[in-house]
Amino acid sequence: MTSSLHTPDTIPPVSHDINAPNHGAAVVVDDALLDLTWGPGAWGRAVFWIAVAFSAFQIITAAWSPLASQIVRSVHVGFLLLVVFAIAANHKSGTERLALWGLGILSFVVGLYHWVFYADLIVRAGDPSTMDVVVGVLAVALVFEGSRRLMGASLPIICGVFILYGLFGQYLPPPLDHRSFDFVQVVDQMFLGTEGIYGTPTYVSSSFIFLFILFGAFLERAGMIQLFNDFAMGTVGHTRGGPAKVSVISSALMGTINGSGVANVVTTGAFTIPLMKKFGYRPAFAGAVEATASMGGQIMPPVMGAVAFIMAETIDVPYADIATAAVIPAFLYFFTVFAMVHLEAGKYGLLGLPKAECPDALKALVTRWYLLLPLAALVWLLFSGYTPLFAGTVGLALTALIVLGTPIARLIGPYGLRVAFWIALGLAAASFLEYGINGVAFAVLALVVLLFFIKGGRETLRISLESMADGARNALPVGIACALVGTMIGIFTLTGVATTFATFVVEVGKSSLFLSLILTMIACLILGMGLPTIPNYIITASIAGPALLELGVPLIVSHMFVFYFGIMADLTPPVALAAFAAAPIAGASGQTIGWIATRIALAGYVVPFMAVYAPALMLQDGDPMAAAIGFWPAVVYVFVKAVIAIVLWAGAATGYLLGPLNVLERLIAFGAAALLILSLRLTDEVGFLAAALLLGWHYWRTRAARAAAA
Repeated sequence: MTSSLHTPDTIPPVSHDINAPNHGAAVVVDDALLDLTWGPGAWGRAVFWIAVAFSAFQIITAAWSPLASQIVRSVHVGFLLLVVFAIAANHKSGTERLALWGLGILSFVVGLYHWVFYADLIVRAGDPSTMDVVVGVLAVALVFEGSRRLMGASLPIICGVFILYGLFGQYLPPPLDHRSFDFVQVVDQMFLGTEGIYGTPTYVSSSFIFLFILFGAFLERAGMIQLFNDFAMGTVGHTRGGPAKVSVISSALMGTINGSGVANVVTTGAFTIPLMKKFGYRPAFAGAVEATASMGGQIMPPVMGAVAFIMAETIDVPYADIATAAVIPAFLYFFTVFAMVHLEAGKYGLLGLPKAECPDALKALVTRWYLLLPLAALVWLLFSGYTPLFAGTVGLALTALIVLGTPIARLIGPYGLRVAFWIALGLAAASFLEYGINGVAFAVLALVVLLFFIKGGRETLRISLESMADGARNALPVGIACALVGTMIGIFTLTGVATTFATFVVEVGKSSLFLSLILTMIACLILGMGLPTIPNYIITASIAGPALLELGVPLIVSHMFVFYFGIMADLTPPVALAAFAAAPIAGASGQTIGWIATRIALAGYVVPFMAVYAPALMLQDGDPMAAAIGFWPAVVYVFVKAVIAIVLWAGAATGYLLGPLNVLERLIAFGAAALLILSLRLTDEVGFLAAALLLGWHYWRTRAARAAAA
């Protein structure tokens, strides 16, 4: 019984010593091209503490809201740019280093402009002063330069083109032209209002997203990655193709706390890709499995990628509704990957790990059960109607209580006292229901003070500081992308250019909704070649989302359609970011990995189309089948249909089901799956019939071989 409350020394050692910031490999953060290690010596320590201060600012403003939203957004962007330029400076020397530090400090000072002149800016709203315009131009330029250094030139170039369009678009021919806007109007839109760099994306980044990234950073430092890996190894590691199935499950679980595709690849992939190669999987296939499974983390409830929070704010629906809509599609996505690796293992006779070498899944849960408590609380809060801001703040506070309380609990010898200690912390955590965050904050502060005086306490405090710094670092690509894409949103709202493409999509959709969906998919995939998922979604949703809604596609389904293909762009060659992240670990070509990942991730391309024609797949109203048989029967029907289609498609792709498939069987499997996906008259009936005949025939044909193998 004592094991259930055992609190072993599971918190890993600090991976980046404050006094030696470059210890270990270079840090890889989703969508970042810049080496994000802190840098050497005193310069590295300085940027480390700036990152800690950044996280502290975000925690304070989230917990107590002492500042107006516009001020928080402005300071948030100032901190982001300061950290980006400081990290870039620390990988340079001499004059260039000083120049980049100067840009960082200037960015932070500009970020304070709204705080210092907040009242004055309200008074002269719509009539900016000369200083407002000068500082606005400077702020936009700094955001562009910070983004270029962090993520490359693609996104700044695209956003720059849109700003030029806002300034000179009146000279274009119809229907691309717009009325004339002077320079001051454009700067006002970009800097002083809530439609430019401080628009909705930055609001979401400065409130919800940062907290959830910080939440994931604390849990990872506390040992959550090890828990997920041990659980996955213990449940499926010994089965056929076990190492690949471990990759699928651990990546899906990691998605519940980080929601970041490329970061997921390099964390879980460092363990799972070599394991898959060791047990016989081809290097390119191993990399593709990890890339595909990791990208699915962004659609994996309860904590999806940053896009889900932006979506909830954009379309003004509770985040819980977004997560609920993603449940079945996320299952189908990971079921597809699971089916592919299972059939690939069957085709090549790949076995799992020896049972004796696999960790005990139950023991892993018993040992680290307490790490699941913040995640459970977060899910409960999100689905109980609390805002993501409140849920993220409480979830982060609970994680801090567990991380800080573990070394103290280890020193409490008597079992009863240890139980009493955790109950006391639990009551302190529960006090938020009655007293808000103050009770939890007081408990955290008390634990911090105690840790200064106990053995191992200061090491835990150091790990907590590292978590805060890691959270700020991991937030850089998200926050910078949100600020920069805000310039495009500002031009959209200023000029109304988004309606041009939307009108075109609607006109096409009047004759063929399917063709409109294809156009939207292509736009997402093309934009994804040069843009991260966040700006890809924001741009495409601003243009195509309203058009799909006007064509009768339910609101959440239309935005999820765009979201899914923004994610799939990171798997689709020729520019497949997740595939190239897996390439050095797998020792294979990124292009090869990308093409295999595209085949593995078939559900990611198919499910969005299915959901448009059968909204019950995303638990949304408006499904024609629901009108005939009822909502939940329609949900079950479309789910079963999708599962059968996925199995058939996986068989057609790998050439294996219960045994090898011949060419005719593969063609029939592909055709039957396609018929089940289509929403035309009699396609379901013909698809089910073809699937039943194929599976029956295949079962009968392979019975002898299966008996011999058994």
